[in-house]
Amino acid sequence: MKVIKQRSDCPISFTLDFIGDKWTLLILRDIMLYDKSSYNEFLKSDEKIATNILADRLEMLQNCGFIMGKTSAHKKSRTVYSMTEKAIDLVPLIIEYNIWGAKYNSTGNPGIMDEILADKNGTIEKFQNKLRNSDLSK
Repeated sequence: MKVIKQRSDCPISFTLDFIGDKWTLLILRDIMLYDKSSYNEFLKSDEKIATNILADRLEMLQNCGFIMGKTSAHKKSRTVYSMTEKAIDLVPLIIEYNIWGAKYNSTGNPGIMDEILADKNGTIEKFQNKLRNSDLSK
């Protein structure tokens, strides 16, 4: 597992120590924006994460308190993941990444971007409420 070692007391450095890795942020994105919750769903993302990296990041995200895993109510061999409040607090940051990326990459997700640009604060609140009320019994 990737070990997180805090490099300094700087808040930006501290944040990057935890979510500066692209795979970590993409897993959180998949949970937040695309309702993905299982290992196999994360593997199907367009970015093609390697299985060993996915397993490592899921373990790190759990150990650092960003996500929690629970045995699926429908399939005992499947773990479903959801964001904790610590990760839900990152929703505004993930939205801002989305806005910046869409500004410079016009091929981004237009449906989500239309919603964000129409009402950024409302969209942030909607995603945070959805994540707080997510059903782990998938």
